[in-house]
Amino acid sequence: MATTNNKADYYELLGVNRTANEEELKKAYRKAAMRYHPDRNPGDKAAEEKFKELSEAYQMLSDPEKRAQYDRFGHAAFDQTRGGFSGGFDFNGNFEDIFSDLFGDIFGGGQGGGRRRARRGEDLSYSMDISFEEAAFGAEKTISIPRSVTCDTCQGKRTKPGTTSKTCTTCRGSGQVRFQQGFFTVARTCHQCGGQGSVITDPCDTCRGTGVGRKTANLQVKIPAGVDSGARLKLRGEGETPPTGGVPGDLYILIQVKEHPLFKRQDNTVICDIPISFPHAALGTEIEVPTLEGKIKLKVPAGTQSGNVFRLRGKGIVSLNGGGRGDQLVRVMVETPRKLTARQRELLEEFARLDGADVHPMSKGFFEKVKELFG
Repeated sequence: MATTNNKADYYELLGVNRTANEEELKKAYRKAAMRYHPDRNPGDKAAEEKFKELSEAYQMLSDPEKRAQYDRFGHAAFDQTRGGFSGGFDFNGNFEDIFSDLFGDIFGGGQGGGRRRARRGEDLSYSMDISFEEAAFGAEKTISIPRSVTCDTCQGKRTKPGTTSKTCTTCRGSGQVRFQQGFFTVARTCHQCGGQGSVITDPCDTCRGTGVGRKTANLQVKIPAGVDSGARLKLRGEGETPPTGGVPGDLYILIQVKEHPLFKRQDNTVICDIPISFPHAALGTEIEVPTLEGKIKLKVPAGTQSGNVFRLRGKGIVSLNGGGRGDQLVRVMVETPRKLTARQRELLEEFARLDGADVHPMSKGFFEKVKELFG
């Protein structure tokens, strides 16, 4: 396609290929228009001109008929003095629908009939430490949260009881001021009323006209069974109430599980290390094992080695997303005595003399492999 004048190529302006679809065009225009919008570049004539060029390019290419003519004839398709397409390019049309679809309230209030979106309050976060058992079985906790709430005196109306606000004379109650920006109309949040559509002449003494106050709320938080460190619980609508009214934000509870002196956790499995003596490991014994629900008896067979693991089914942690309950693993740690009495030493020395390779199958196998490898 040949260019018949000095105007920049529309596709190059938007930074897209000629095969770009409608969504790609919209995304490219949004990105570029946000950069060059006059509200972000006050007094910058170059940015304003660039913004107009971008808007012209998008309005052209987003219209299938005009885009087809442009792809065929270039800018000449709309230059009537050169005998081009007589349909013309209407710069006087209202560009609000496109602009509102792309930007919403980003430049000061939504377009379209003076409708104002409800403001949303800030979200809050709270770090909560819970015990290992509370994480395993769930719990209910009470927390105190200082936050912004609707003013009790004026009920969020911002005025003294018995008085009312007045309709803003600047925006006539719409909350927006419209003005011509080049070849289309733009709506901006009214600076006089801050988008409220009304002006407070007699503000509430308690909240000083903001409509909100500070109060500490006591909230019940239900901790689900199976929760782990790093989990985040959401309490909808328990965050800050925005000034001048609107929808409260949310409260996020950040969970941190305290370490347990006996148990460790791996997903839904509980792991517990239990020391036993060498004689008990060699001869076998019965030991008491702590679990999340109390002590139980566990038989340790003769010849148990240090590190052997025994599984207690269903003694672990409930799955947070369903699927039953995990197990508990009991890992036996054979303890070597550090201090021996004379009699104990005498007996162990006698045991060593009587000791034969046949009672140490692991050692025998290991040293045989060493001999094979190293001679």
